[in-house]
Amino acid sequence: MPQQYTQVEVLLVTGTSFLAGNWVSKDDDPAGRALSDMEKLQDACWNGLLETILPEVWIKPPNDGILYLWDIKEAGAFLELFLSEVPLPVDGRSSITPHSFLGFQEYN
Repeated sequence: MPQQYTQVEVLLVTGTSFLAGNWVSKDDDPAGRALSDMEKLQDACWNGLLETILPEVWIKPPNDGILYLWDIKEAGAFLELFLSEVPLPVDGRSSITPHSFLGFQEYN
């Protein structure tokens, strides 16, 4: 029986009041202050903020697995975050990304 891994896909819709925070950088780098809001949010996610602001998304995988943030993709109105125990491909038919599943939609 093949190993089954936990995989989570998260969309952070930008331009909302929920994500319009003042993100504090871990580094005191003056170059980091010139980042756009989208870049600051991405940096905050890479530094572990997702587990803090959305604890319900950060599920504990079975068998004491660890959930890692593997990739962040930027779109016009959202950030797409890919979390899993190991890097896995995302099936477009079951993805929550509008660009993925709209191509599979059947019209009556």
